[in-house]
Amino acid sequence: MKTRYRTRRTMLYVPAHNKKHIDKSRTLSADSIIFDLQESVPLSEKDAARTLLQQELENSGFGYSEKIIRINPLTNGIGQSDIDAVAKLDVDAILLPRVESAKELLQAIEKLDAAGGSDKRIMVNIESPLGVLRSEEIAAASSRVDAIVMGTTDLANELKLNPTMDRVGLVGSLEITILAARAYGIGIIDGPHLELSNVKACEYACRQARDLGFDGKTVIHPNQLIYANEAFSPQQQDVDKAQKVLWALEEARGDHQRVAVVNDQLIEPGLQIWAERIIKIHEHIQKLQ
Repeated sequence: MKTRYRTRRTMLYVPAHNKKHIDKSRTLSADSIIFDLQESVPLSEKDAARTLLQQELENSGFGYSEKIIRINPLTNGIGQSDIDAVAKLDVDAILLPRVESAKELLQAIEKLDAAGGSDKRIMVNIESPLGVLRSEEIAAASSRVDAIVMGTTDLANELKLNPTMDRVGLVGSLEITILAARAYGIGIIDGPHLELSNVKACEYACRQARDLGFDGKTVIHPNQLIYANEAFSPQQQDVDKAQKVLWALEEARGDHQRVAVVNDQLIEPGLQIWAERIIKIHEHIQKLQ
């Protein structure tokens, strides 16, 4: 399956009922913006949040940032009201909370399509043990699924873990979901770092997520954007190497060879996937800046 290339170093959660925060998000260097109708919006503000989103999204003005709306669970009328209100808005994707099965996902897509949102891509929150165990069937359920977004706080709580900087108790679950995403060519984003004032811990969390294999990290405060963007941005030396790899493989094919050598390193055709991903991410970052 061909991997979809979309830079999602940072996915910023923005409360959908807060106009000040929505306006601020237009000026921030977030690859994706998640307008949240769920956890950050009080029950009494749900209707107002839907109305505000309808107004604000008439004037796009979010640059190259991907636009996503997270709705409430479809286990009650609130989630259905969200779908009815946002299905036709000018956004790139709908984020479904706490998905735990393929059946649940497909039912949600059916409701979204019935409301006029058949053009919308789908993202899923995996935030429970059952969701982790079924992440493969969820990733495989529909070609509309574009990314898994981890809900690590709820997952850690349900696993009864004590919080640690290295998140050792979560690593096994995270690797399962990463495998599922990679197997079906979709993106996967790590959950947020909750300590707003601990810069060292935030930097560590972003780099750990990168090294585990995530595409990026969800962010709950603008101050965290710089650390996540830096951690998931290709370094110039990687960009230079990727370009050399592509040139060398193209030259090798012209000579009817399958492999090439760059700086005394054997370059096999499989490395082309890595090189193309690095170049595409780099190009998108240049546009965003």
